[in-house]
Amino acid sequence: MNDTPSSQPPDVEMDDLRREGLIDRPDGPGSQPHDGVGRVHLSFTPSGRDVRVPPGVSVFDAASWNGLAIDSTCGGHGTCKKCRVQVVGGTVPVHRLDVRTFTAAQLADGWRLACLAQATTDLKIDVPPLTTRPKAATLGVGRQVILRPAVQKRYVELSEPTLQDQRTDLQRVLDEIDDLELTPDLHVLRRLPAVLRAADFKVTAVIVDEALVDVEPGDTTARRFAVAFDLGTTTVVATLLDTATGTPAAVASMLNKQQPFGADVITRISATMMDPQAAERLRDLAQATLAELTAEVLAEAEVEPGEVYEVALAGNATMTALVLGIDPEPLGVAPFVMSSSTLPALLASDLGLELHPRARAVVFPALGAYVGGDIVAGMLATGMDRDKRTRLFIDVGTNCEIVLSDGDTIVSTAAPAGPAFEGGAIRCGMRAADGAVEVVRIDADGVHLQTIGDVEPQGLCGSGLVDVVSELVRADLLDSSGRFVSDERAAEIAPQVADRLTSIGQERVFVLHRPEADSPPEESVYLSQRDVRELQFAKGAIATGWTLLLEQLGLEQADVQQVLLAGSFGSYLSPAAAVRIGLVPKIPVLRIVSAGNVAGEGAKMSLLSVRERAGALALLEEVTYVELSDRTDFNDRFIDLLAFPG
Repeated sequence: MNDTPSSQPPDVEMDDLRREGLIDRPDGPGSQPHDGVGRVHLSFTPSGRDVRVPPGVSVFDAASWNGLAIDSTCGGHGTCKKCRVQVVGGTVPVHRLDVRTFTAAQLADGWRLACLAQATTDLKIDVPPLTTRPKAATLGVGRQVILRPAVQKRYVELSEPTLQDQRTDLQRVLDEIDDLELTPDLHVLRRLPAVLRAADFKVTAVIVDEALVDVEPGDTTARRFAVAFDLGTTTVVATLLDTATGTPAAVASMLNKQQPFGADVITRISATMMDPQAAERLRDLAQATLAELTAEVLAEAEVEPGEVYEVALAGNATMTALVLGIDPEPLGVAPFVMSSSTLPALLASDLGLELHPRARAVVFPALGAYVGGDIVAGMLATGMDRDKRTRLFIDVGTNCEIVLSDGDTIVSTAAPAGPAFEGGAIRCGMRAADGAVEVVRIDADGVHLQTIGDVEPQGLCGSGLVDVVSELVRADLLDSSGRFVSDERAAEIAPQVADRLTSIGQERVFVLHRPEADSPPEESVYLSQRDVRELQFAKGAIATGWTLLLEQLGLEQADVQQVLLAGSFGSYLSPAAAVRIGLVPKIPVLRIVSAGNVAGEGAKMSLLSVRERAGALALLEEVTYVELSDRTDFNDRFIDLLAFPG
């Protein structure tokens, strides 16, 4: 190839060209910049997708505009270094960040960061497969509920009209179901005459709450379904429920299709602020995710779309706004205001779902801009308002939501943990997919790794990050400030792993896995000093959140009788590791419970019991939201809690 680090144009020249709207040609310095006229052709493998875009568009944008997902946690801003692609046809200049990301051999083989690779000529791009089914918790801690769904079916056999009995078709149905004051939808009035006569007046009335939404020929009382969604920023889970029996019929999960816009809600809000078209694309991608999962669970259970009469959705405030097409910008800037904490009556079609034409959508209310419906659903599932014990609920993620109850008073807050737990901003970070290191142990025999899928290590997911830092702290290879000890000290206290402590450039790293015995550190899976700092910032923010809540209720760490770790990350987090690094209060590990997908459990409960649905609304009155950014002591506490406990 002609493109090597030495052929890169000077930074000043590149910046000048960008300011003038002109993009470097791929054949290096000395060539004239592209004039931006015409189209370039990009061929993506292995998808086989060919696209044509204006010259100068980044490979990342060209892919995402055309529905092709390239891994990214920063939303295409050049900071996460996840969007790695290989140019196998055509040439792309080497950016200065490419030099820091890839080895010389990889650069020579055409590896580039897609968000920095400008398409100024026809290219053939090989995109590494994106894990669209990351390891996720599909079940969680829940409570038994009395089955009382909003969806009912009543089979009735009606008398046929005569000259002596000229009651309307609707009145005949209402007279047979006289224990309910039913209100008909226009949809049922349109169908009623034909359905009654085709079925010899033997029909099933479909009722949601007290709305008569349909009549179906024959007895279909055994066929009534609903779908519960946990709409996460990273992962979305759908559960198909048989509301006649209260049992799940199928469950599926996948990566949120909004992923190309960034790993966290802030980058997605920022995208809508910078691009007027982004909000519509984000809405369409969220709805496409829900639709794909719905189709999957229906096919698995052999259920027709028209047999689904209700859906429930639990998501944070930003995800909820985006999927409904509500402007999320006020959520991302002070004073962080929602358009509404509750939503009006919605149809499933408002979420882009093609189910029964009158299928209702129940969207969980939110406590605040950063304590959304998913946390309300989690509190409902775990009974935070019913238990008299002192309990701490922590949903660990990019935005960490925290709820504390002393049995009488419930307070909540949100802490900006950052993307470390999702693998973002971590040098060898990755999502919880095959090849991700999730368990690390250091003993007298060396380092022992456990990966998802039991395959060769490819990177570190969130639970692996916490594990390795915890083990290094326990082995005294990381001091309380989070700094790696010297080589001499490592050789003295842990000679069996001391050779793994080395440097890449000026940065200290701990090598976890080498593909080959002589592989250099930069081609290995490793933990860097900066990675440790990222984890410290994340755990410091979370610890500050629950510390301030404890103080507000006049409690100490030892008073906490149970910690619930919620969400997919919390499900796989080692309680002992969480205590050791100070992520959770210092209490016996048996008091720490992996609660799993409690947001999904709460969504299911709302579909199975109208009483539980009312309980979710009641939580808005019972929980006090505490805004951390308004606390003058937040920064001081945050700095104090960065260190690892002694």
